[in-house]
Amino acid sequence: MKFLCDVHISIKLAKHINNQGFECIHINTILDKWFTSDSTIAKFSDLNDLILITKDFDFKSSFLVHKTPKKLIKINLGNISNTQLINNFNQFITEIETINNNHNQYMIEIDSHFIKVTSNQ
Repeated sequence: MKFLCDVHISIKLAKHINNQGFECIHINTILDKWFTSDSTIAKFSDLNDLILITKDFDFKSSFLVHKTPKKLIKINLGNISNTQLINNFNQFITEIETINNNHNQYMIEIDSHFIKVTSNQ
């Protein structure tokens, strides 16, 4: 799996994902960094088959209305520590992998104790 972390996602999560054997890029290291528009991020994510990780509600709306980005993880955890974010992500990584293997287009919403999946297939 390959991931792209949006600007409001900690670079520590991106590094952790890379350390787990997956590929993860943080938006602050590519394109126009933190100035990159949401539409450009979504297009880049889709063109490179990346799973976009974000806290931004605008991407959820874009997924539901415009079907982009095609693969989205929406974090609904509020302001939590990096350690808590990493622990929550780890809790669902196996499920995320299964969903990614079985669907070409989906949104996963991560809350503290569960995930919700919406598929556009």
